[in-house]
Amino acid sequence: MEQRPKVKQSEKEVGSDTSLNGHCEGGRAKVAKWKDAPGEASSSGGKTSNQTSSCSTSSVMESWKEERTRSVEDNEMSLPSIAAAYTTILRGLGEDPQRQGLLKTPWRAATAMQFFTKGYQEKIIDVLNDAIFDEDHDEMVIVKDIDMFSMCEHHLVPIFGRVHIGYLPNKRVLGLSKLARIVEIYSRRLQVQERLTKQIAVAITEALQPAGVGVVIEATHMCMVMRGVQKMNSKTVTSTMLGVFREDPKTRDEFLTLIRS
Repeated sequence: MEQRPKVKQSEKEVGSDTSLNGHCEGGRAKVAKWKDAPGEASSSGGKTSNQTSSCSTSSVMESWKEERTRSVEDNEMSLPSIAAAYTTILRGLGEDPQRQGLLKTPWRAATAMQFFTKGYQEKIIDVLNDAIFDEDHDEMVIVKDIDMFSMCEHHLVPIFGRVHIGYLPNKRVLGLSKLARIVEIYSRRLQVQERLTKQIAVAITEALQPAGVGVVIEATHMCMVMRGVQKMNSKTVTSTMLGVFREDPKTRDEFLTLIRS
């Protein structure tokens, strides 16, 4: 079998977005180590592997602690004001919020909107902490056709589709269901598809430090279907390729071929 190129990813530039996943410095999104892979030598200017691991792990955990911006208590406190806003919207549309069919609509809509955006209540580190395993596996891992539902941040209407994720392990693997959980956390927020794609890829890179990650999303945007150009069959496809998925055409082609099969 053809040997894949190995890529050491102690720190990798993954884009110019200065707020991506909360890991930024000097205009570059940082990919921070959680811990050294088994047998990996440290190259941190005299620091031991444990020191480097401890520092980097702490940095990642601290930034991910800041990721949760809404709690269950926040939901309870904000529900009346969100419901009141929906009542105002109904009146603005020329409806009577007091008629029978709409009496509970503001509360239902407010509760639904909190569910649609429940990703703000969750942190990646809570999901991944107990699901990263040392494993001597260096062949591609792919989970495809992950259902995805999100909300367009420009029009507050749904985005839905499928996510395909692949990565090339570097002595560590992730529980397969956790890939779907990462998708759920980032998609259940107000989003644009381009940012969502990159956030998923960067989160996997930060957690596992694999040789490479590829993420492809195919989605339908109701803001293009229900309004505006009203193109019923349009789909938007976005991709993010990191590490060998970006640098090695054969690895990238293998991933793209497998997700289409």
